[in-house]
Amino acid sequence: MTTLCRPAIAVPEHIITLDETLELARTLHADHEQLGLVLRLIENTGVKTRHLVQPIDETLRHPGFEKRNDLYTLEAKERVPEVVRRALEHAEVTAQEIDLLIYVSCTGFMMPSMTAWMINSLGFRTDTRQLPIAQLGCAAGGAAINRAHDFCRAYPEANALIVACEFCSLLYQPTDLGVGSLLSNGLFGDAIAAAVVRGKGGTGMELERNGSHLVPDTEDWISYSVRDTGFHFLLDKRVPGTMAMLAPALRTLAEEHRWDVTDLDFYIVHAGGPRILDDLSRYLSLPPETFRFSRATLTERGNIASAVVFDALARLFEEGQVPAPGTGLIAGFGPGITAEMVLGRWTGAPPSHDRARESVGFAPAGLSSGGPDAGRPTAEPAAAPAG
Repeated sequence: MTTLCRPAIAVPEHIITLDETLELARTLHADHEQLGLVLRLIENTGVKTRHLVQPIDETLRHPGFEKRNDLYTLEAKERVPEVVRRALEHAEVTAQEIDLLIYVSCTGFMMPSMTAWMINSLGFRTDTRQLPIAQLGCAAGGAAINRAHDFCRAYPEANALIVACEFCSLLYQPTDLGVGSLLSNGLFGDAIAAAVVRGKGGTGMELERNGSHLVPDTEDWISYSVRDTGFHFLLDKRVPGTMAMLAPALRTLAEEHRWDVTDLDFYIVHAGGPRILDDLSRYLSLPPETFRFSRATLTERGNIASAVVFDALARLFEEGQVPAPGTGLIAGFGPGITAEMVLGRWTGAPPSHDRARESVGFAPAGLSSGGPDAGRPTAEPAAAPAG
Protein backbone atom coordinates (compact mmCIF):
# COMPACT_ATOMS: atom_id res chain seq x y z
CA MET A 1 0.00 0.00 0.00
CA THR A 2 1.28 3.46 -0.92
CA THR A 3 2.04 5.50 2.21
CA LEU A 4 2.46 9.25 2.62
CA CYS A 5 5.01 9.64 5.38
CA ARG A 6 5.52 12.43 7.89
CA PRO A 7 6.36 15.77 6.24
CA ALA A 8 9.27 18.01 7.18
CA ILE A 9 8.60 21.74 7.31
CA ALA A 10 10.84 24.82 7.40
CA VAL A 11 9.92 28.47 7.63
CA PRO A 12 12.32 31.41 7.25
CA GLU A 13 13.64 33.35 10.20
CA HIS A 14 12.12 36.76 9.40
CA ILE A 15 8.69 37.17 11.03
CA ILE A 16 5.98 39.76 10.49
CA THR A 17 3.01 39.97 12.85
CA LEU A 18 -0.58 41.01 12.19
CA ASP A 19 -0.06 44.30 14.03
CA GLU A 20 3.03 45.08 11.95
CA THR A 21 1.16 44.22 8.75
CA LEU A 22 -1.73 46.53 9.65
CA GLU A 23 0.64 49.37 10.54
CA LEU A 24 2.46 48.97 7.23
CA ALA A 25 -0.85 49.13 5.37
CA ARG A 26 -1.79 52.31 7.23
CA THR A 27 1.60 53.88 6.52
CA LEU A 28 2.08 52.84 2.89
CA HIS A 29 -1.52 53.36 1.78
CA ALA A 30 -2.75 56.18 3.99
CA ASP A 31 -4.50 57.85 1.05
CA HIS A 32 -6.14 54.68 -0.30
CA GLU A 33 -9.86 55.30 -0.59
CA GLN A 34 -10.65 51.75 0.60
CA LEU A 35 -8.04 51.52 3.36
CA GLY A 36 -10.66 50.78 6.01
CA LEU A 37 -11.94 47.81 4.01
CA VAL A 38 -8.41 46.53 3.42
CA LEU A 39 -7.59 46.68 7.13
CA ARG A 40 -10.78 44.80 8.05
CA LEU A 41 -10.15 42.11 5.46
CA ILE A 42 -6.57 41.57 6.66
CA GLU A 43 -7.74 41.33 10.27
CA ASN A 44 -10.43 38.84 9.27
CA THR A 45 -7.92 36.44 7.70
CA GLY A 46 -7.02 35.16 11.14
CA VAL A 47 -3.32 35.30 10.23
CA LYS A 48 -1.27 36.29 13.29
CA THR A 49 2.28 35.71 12.04
CA ARG A 50 4.02 35.03 8.74
CA HIS A 51 7.59 34.09 7.86
CA LEU A 52 9.57 35.85 5.11
CA VAL A 53 12.84 35.03 3.35
CA GLN A 54 13.96 38.67 3.68
CA PRO A 55 13.53 41.37 6.32
CA ILE A 56 10.40 43.39 5.65
CA ASP A 57 12.26 46.51 4.49
CA GLU A 58 13.95 44.45 1.77
CA THR A 59 10.71 42.66 0.91
CA LEU A 60 9.04 46.01 0.22
CA ARG A 61 11.70 46.98 -2.34
CA HIS A 62 11.39 45.74 -5.92
CA PRO A 63 14.83 45.32 -7.52
CA GLY A 64 13.37 43.85 -10.74
CA PHE A 65 12.17 40.45 -11.89
CA GLU A 66 15.66 39.14 -12.64
CA LYS A 67 17.04 39.87 -9.18
CA ARG A 68 13.89 38.58 -7.53
CA ASN A 69 14.16 35.29 -9.39
CA ASP A 70 17.89 35.05 -8.66
CA LEU A 71 17.05 35.42 -4.97
CA TYR A 72 14.41 32.72 -5.26
CA THR A 73 16.99 30.33 -6.71
CA LEU A 74 19.60 31.21 -4.08
CA GLU A 75 17.20 30.81 -1.17
CA ALA A 76 15.76 27.55 -2.49
CA LYS A 77 19.20 25.99 -2.83
CA GLU A 78 20.12 27.24 0.63
CA ARG A 79 17.03 25.97 2.42
CA VAL A 80 15.73 22.89 0.59
CA PRO A 81 18.50 20.39 1.50
CA GLU A 82 17.86 20.32 5.24
CA VAL A 83 14.12 19.86 4.73
CA VAL A 84 14.79 17.01 2.30
CA ARG A 85 17.16 15.39 4.79
CA ARG A 86 14.51 15.37 7.50
CA ALA A 87 11.76 14.09 5.17
CA LEU A 88 13.95 11.16 4.16
CA GLU A 89 14.71 10.52 7.80
CA HIS A 90 11.01 10.47 8.70
CA ALA A 91 10.33 7.94 5.93
CA GLU A 92 13.39 5.82 6.80
CA VAL A 93 14.72 5.88 3.25
CA THR A 94 17.88 7.23 1.67
CA ALA A 95 18.35 9.55 -1.27
CA GLN A 96 19.45 6.53 -3.31
CA GLU A 97 16.09 4.86 -2.69
CA ILE A 98 14.06 7.70 -4.25
CA ASP A 99 12.78 6.93 -7.76
CA LEU A 100 10.77 10.11 -8.47
CA LEU A 101 11.43 13.72 -7.48
CA ILE A 102 8.43 16.07 -7.57
CA TYR A 103 9.22 19.76 -7.10
CA VAL A 104 6.31 22.13 -6.58
CA SER A 105 6.47 25.91 -6.69
CA CYS A 106 4.53 28.84 -8.17
CA THR A 107 6.71 31.65 -6.77
CA GLY A 108 9.90 31.35 -8.84
CA PHE A 109 11.20 29.84 -12.06
CA MET A 110 14.20 27.61 -12.79
CA MET A 111 15.18 25.67 -15.90
CA PRO A 112 16.65 23.13 -15.55
CA SER A 113 14.29 22.48 -12.68
CA MET A 114 15.30 22.38 -9.05
CA THR A 115 15.01 18.60 -9.43
CA ALA A 116 18.13 18.54 -11.62
CA TRP A 117 20.05 20.54 -9.02
CA MET A 118 18.88 18.16 -6.30
CA ILE A 119 20.07 15.13 -8.25
CA ASN A 120 23.47 16.73 -8.83
CA SER A 121 23.87 18.08 -5.30
CA LEU A 122 21.98 15.90 -2.83
CA GLY A 123 22.98 12.35 -3.73
CA PHE A 124 19.97 11.15 -5.70
CA ARG A 125 20.53 8.61 -8.49
CA THR A 126 21.06 9.95 -11.99
CA ASP A 127 18.14 7.83 -13.26
CA THR A 128 15.69 9.42 -10.80
CA ARG A 129 12.59 10.63 -12.63
CA GLN A 130 11.81 14.35 -12.44
CA LEU A 131 8.40 16.01 -12.26
CA PRO A 132 8.33 19.80 -11.74
CA ILE A 133 4.85 21.25 -11.12
CA ALA A 134 4.74 25.03 -11.61
CA GLN A 135 1.28 26.21 -12.65
CA LEU A 136 -1.25 24.71 -10.25
CA GLY A 137 -0.69 27.29 -7.51
CA CYS A 138 -2.04 26.32 -4.12
CA ALA A 139 -3.60 23.12 -5.51
CA ALA A 140 -0.17 21.78 -6.40
CA GLY A 141 0.50 20.26 -2.99
CA GLY A 142 -2.47 17.95 -3.43
CA ALA A 143 -1.54 17.31 -7.06
CA ALA A 144 1.98 16.30 -6.05
CA ILE A 145 0.63 13.76 -3.57
CA ASN A 146 -1.70 12.36 -6.23
CA ARG A 147 1.00 12.05 -8.88
CA ALA A 148 3.28 10.34 -6.36
CA HIS A 149 0.41 8.00 -5.50
CA ASP A 150 -0.13 7.19 -9.19
CA PHE A 151 3.59 6.54 -9.68
CA CYS A 152 3.84 4.20 -6.71
CA ARG A 153 0.77 2.28 -7.86
CA ALA A 154 2.42 1.81 -11.25
CA TYR A 155 5.74 0.87 -9.62
CA PRO A 156 4.80 -0.74 -6.27
CA GLU A 157 8.37 -0.96 -4.96
CA ALA A 158 9.19 2.67 -5.80
CA ASN A 159 9.47 5.77 -3.60
CA ALA A 160 8.72 9.39 -4.46
CA LEU A 161 9.92 12.56 -2.76
CA ILE A 162 7.81 15.73 -2.90
CA VAL A 163 9.32 19.17 -2.25
CA ALA A 164 7.09 22.26 -2.07
CA CYS A 165 9.03 25.54 -2.01
CA GLU A 166 6.98 28.72 -1.84
CA PHE A 167 8.45 32.19 -1.31
CA CYS A 168 5.25 34.20 -1.77
CA SER A 169 6.84 37.37 -0.40
CA LEU A 170 9.01 37.57 -3.54
CA LEU A 171 5.83 38.29 -5.51
CA TYR A 172 5.12 41.56 -3.71
CA GLN A 173 4.22 44.24 -6.24
CA PRO A 174 4.25 47.77 -4.77
CA THR A 175 2.29 49.22 -7.71
CA ASP A 176 -0.66 46.83 -7.30
CA LEU A 177 -3.12 48.77 -5.16
CA GLY A 178 -6.35 46.86 -5.72
CA VAL A 179 -8.11 45.61 -2.62
CA GLY A 180 -7.42 41.97 -3.47
CA SER A 181 -3.71 42.61 -3.95
CA LEU A 182 -3.43 44.53 -0.68
CA LEU A 183 -5.29 41.74 1.09
CA SER A 184 -2.87 39.21 -0.37
CA ASN A 185 0.05 41.25 1.00
CA GLY A 186 -1.30 40.50 4.47
CA LEU A 187 -2.19 36.86 3.84
CA PHE A 188 0.61 34.96 2.10
CA GLY A 189 3.76 33.64 3.75
CA ASP A 190 6.90 31.67 2.88
CA ALA A 191 7.68 28.02 3.67
CA ILE A 192 9.30 24.84 2.41
CA ALA A 193 7.88 21.36 2.89
CA ALA A 194 8.99 17.89 1.88
CA ALA A 195 7.46 14.44 2.24
CA VAL A 196 8.13 10.94 0.98
CA VAL A 197 5.49 8.68 -0.56
CA ARG A 198 6.57 5.06 -0.21
CA GLY A 199 5.29 2.31 -2.45
CA LYS A 200 5.96 -0.24 0.26
CA GLY A 201 6.46 0.19 4.00
CA GLY A 202 6.48 3.34 6.05
CA THR A 203 3.98 4.82 8.48
CA GLY A 204 1.55 7.66 8.04
CA MET A 205 -1.40 7.86 5.65
CA GLU A 206 -2.04 4.93 3.34
CA LEU A 207 -3.32 6.44 0.09
CA GLU A 208 -6.31 4.65 -1.45
CA ARG A 209 -8.00 6.86 -4.03
CA ASN A 210 -7.33 10.24 -5.61
CA GLY A 211 -9.21 12.56 -7.90
CA SER A 212 -9.27 16.00 -9.50
CA HIS A 213 -12.05 18.43 -10.23
CA LEU A 214 -12.05 21.65 -12.26
CA VAL A 215 -14.90 24.14 -11.99
CA PRO A 216 -15.79 25.11 -15.58
CA ASP A 217 -15.32 28.66 -16.80
CA THR A 218 -13.33 29.90 -13.80
CA GLU A 219 -9.90 30.16 -15.42
CA ASP A 220 -9.63 33.91 -14.77
CA TRP A 221 -10.68 33.78 -11.12
CA ILE A 222 -7.13 33.13 -9.84
CA SER A 223 -4.22 33.81 -12.17
CA TYR A 224 -0.87 35.44 -12.77
CA SER A 225 -0.26 38.29 -15.15
CA VAL A 226 3.39 38.05 -16.26
CA ARG A 227 4.82 41.54 -16.75
CA ASP A 228 8.22 43.23 -16.82
CA THR A 229 8.19 43.31 -13.02
CA GLY A 230 7.36 39.63 -12.66
CA PHE A 231 4.27 37.76 -11.54
CA HIS A 232 1.22 39.85 -10.64
CA PHE A 233 -1.43 37.97 -8.68
CA LEU A 234 -4.97 38.41 -10.07
CA LEU A 235 -7.94 37.55 -7.91
CA ASP A 236 -11.65 37.65 -8.64
CA LYS A 237 -14.12 38.55 -5.90
CA ARG A 238 -16.05 35.32 -6.52
CA VAL A 239 -13.15 33.13 -5.33
CA PRO A 240 -14.15 32.94 -1.65
CA GLY A 241 -17.42 31.29 -2.66
CA THR A 242 -15.81 28.37 -4.48
CA MET A 243 -16.50 25.81 -1.74
CA ALA A 244 -20.12 25.76 -2.89
CA MET A 245 -18.77 24.26 -6.12
CA LEU A 246 -15.93 22.16 -4.68
CA ALA A 247 -17.56 20.60 -1.63
CA PRO A 248 -19.75 18.38 -3.87
CA ALA A 249 -16.59 17.09 -5.57
CA LEU A 250 -15.22 16.01 -2.18
CA ARG A 251 -18.50 14.28 -1.43
CA THR A 252 -18.55 12.52 -4.81
CA LEU A 253 -14.98 11.21 -4.48
CA ALA A 254 -15.80 9.73 -1.09
CA GLU A 255 -19.03 8.17 -2.35
CA GLU A 256 -17.16 6.56 -5.26
CA HIS A 257 -14.95 4.98 -2.60
CA ARG A 258 -18.02 3.98 -0.56
CA TRP A 259 -17.11 6.40 2.21
CA ASP A 260 -19.16 9.20 3.75
CA VAL A 261 -17.24 12.49 3.50
CA THR A 262 -19.04 13.77 6.60
CA ASP A 263 -17.86 10.85 8.72
CA LEU A 264 -14.07 10.64 8.34
CA ASP A 265 -11.53 10.73 11.14
CA PHE A 266 -9.31 13.53 9.84
CA TYR A 267 -9.39 16.30 7.23
CA ILE A 268 -6.35 18.13 5.80
CA VAL A 269 -7.41 20.90 3.41
CA HIS A 270 -5.81 23.96 1.87
CA ALA A 271 -6.30 27.01 4.09
CA GLY A 272 -6.63 29.78 1.55
CA GLY A 273 -8.53 31.84 4.10
CA PRO A 274 -11.00 31.42 6.96
CA ARG A 275 -14.08 31.51 4.74
CA ILE A 276 -12.83 28.45 2.85
CA LEU A 277 -12.76 26.49 6.09
CA ASP A 278 -16.01 27.96 7.39
CA ASP A 279 -17.83 27.12 4.17
CA LEU A 280 -16.49 23.57 4.10
CA SER A 281 -17.75 23.12 7.65
CA ARG A 282 -21.18 24.32 6.54
CA TYR A 283 -21.48 22.46 3.22
CA LEU A 284 -20.19 19.19 4.67
CA SER A 285 -22.06 19.55 7.99
CA LEU A 286 -18.85 19.31 9.99
CA PRO A 287 -17.91 21.17 13.19
CA PRO A 288 -15.30 23.95 12.81
CA GLU A 289 -12.86 21.96 14.95
CA THR A 290 -12.64 19.45 12.09
CA PHE A 291 -10.24 21.76 10.25
CA ARG A 292 -8.11 22.74 13.26
CA PHE A 293 -4.82 21.73 11.62
CA SER A 294 -5.48 23.91 8.58
CA ARG A 295 -6.65 26.78 10.81
CA ALA A 296 -3.44 26.55 12.85
CA THR A 297 -1.33 26.73 9.70
CA LEU A 298 -3.27 29.79 8.53
CA THR A 299 -2.94 31.50 11.92
CA GLU A 300 0.76 30.86 12.46
CA ARG A 301 2.10 30.99 8.89
CA GLY A 302 -0.53 32.50 6.64
CA ASN A 303 -1.39 31.04 3.25
CA ILE A 304 1.83 29.24 2.27
CA ALA A 305 0.42 28.08 -1.07
CA SER A 306 1.23 24.48 -2.03
CA ALA A 307 2.97 23.87 1.31
CA VAL A 308 -0.24 24.32 3.35
CA VAL A 309 -1.42 20.71 3.12
CA PHE A 310 1.98 19.42 4.24
CA ASP A 311 2.20 21.82 7.18
CA ALA A 312 -1.33 20.90 8.28
CA LEU A 313 -0.53 17.20 7.85
CA ALA A 314 2.61 17.60 9.96
CA ARG A 315 0.37 18.96 12.73
CA LEU A 316 -1.79 15.85 12.50
CA PHE A 317 1.32 13.73 12.92
CA GLU A 318 2.39 15.82 15.89
CA GLU A 319 -0.97 15.51 17.63
CA GLY A 320 -1.05 11.76 16.99
CA GLN A 321 -4.64 11.33 18.17
CA VAL A 322 -6.16 9.58 15.15
CA PRO A 323 -6.75 5.90 15.91
CA ALA A 324 -5.49 3.53 13.22
CA PRO A 325 -6.93 2.73 10.72
CA GLY A 326 -8.82 6.03 10.76
CA THR A 327 -10.08 7.36 7.45
CA GLY A 328 -9.15 10.78 6.11
CA LEU A 329 -9.06 13.29 3.29
CA ILE A 330 -6.41 15.66 1.90
CA ALA A 331 -7.53 18.39 -0.52
CA GLY A 332 -5.71 21.25 -2.20
CA PHE A 333 -7.55 24.09 -3.97
CA GLY A 334 -6.13 26.52 -6.50
CA PRO A 335 -6.29 28.14 -9.94
CA GLY A 336 -8.55 26.62 -12.50
CA ILE A 337 -10.58 26.60 -10.18
CA THR A 338 -9.08 23.19 -9.34
CA ALA A 339 -9.36 20.71 -6.49
CA GLU A 340 -6.85 17.89 -6.00
CA MET A 341 -8.14 15.30 -3.53
CA VAL A 342 -6.96 12.05 -1.97
CA LEU A 343 -8.53 9.58 0.46
CA GLY A 344 -6.63 7.27 2.75
CA ARG A 345 -6.24 5.55 6.09
CA TRP A 346 -4.11 6.51 9.06
CA THR A 347 -1.58 3.83 10.01
CA GLY A 348 0.16 5.69 12.80
CA ALA A 349 2.97 8.14 13.28
CA PRO A 350 6.68 7.74 13.98
CA PRO A 351 7.98 9.00 17.36
CA SER A 352 7.30 12.69 17.97
CA HIS A 353 10.08 15.17 17.22
CA ASP A 354 10.77 18.52 18.83
CA ARG A 355 8.50 21.11 17.14
CA ALA A 356 11.24 23.74 16.85
CA ARG A 357 13.37 21.26 14.95
CA GLU A 358 10.42 20.33 12.76
CA SER A 359 9.58 23.91 11.88
CA VAL A 360 12.86 25.63 11.17
CA GLY A 361 15.75 24.47 9.04
CA PHE A 362 18.06 27.03 7.51
CA ALA A 363 21.51 25.64 6.97
CA PRO A 364 22.36 23.86 3.72
CA ALA A 365 23.01 20.17 4.14
CA GLY A 366 24.39 17.95 1.40
CA LEU A 367 23.08 14.41 1.22
CA SER A 368 25.58 11.74 0.41
CA SER A 369 24.66 8.90 -1.89
CA GLY A 370 24.56 6.69 1.19
CA GLY A 371 21.60 8.34 2.82
CA PRO A 372 20.07 11.39 4.44
CA ASP A 373 22.83 12.01 6.94
CA ALA A 374 26.03 11.50 4.69
CA GLY A 375 -0.81 40.09 -7.60
CA ARG A 376 -3.76 42.64 -8.57
CA PRO A 377 -7.50 41.51 -8.59
CA THR A 378 -9.90 41.60 -11.51
CA ALA A 379 -12.54 42.62 -8.98
CA GLU A 380 -12.75 43.26 -5.26
CA PRO A 381 -12.71 40.03 -3.19
CA ALA A 382 -15.16 39.42 -0.41
CA ALA A 383 -12.62 37.56 1.74
CA ALA A 384 -9.40 35.61 1.56
CA PRO A 385 -8.66 33.59 -1.59
CA ALA A 386 -8.80 29.86 -2.06
CA GLY A 387 -5.38 29.42 -3.59
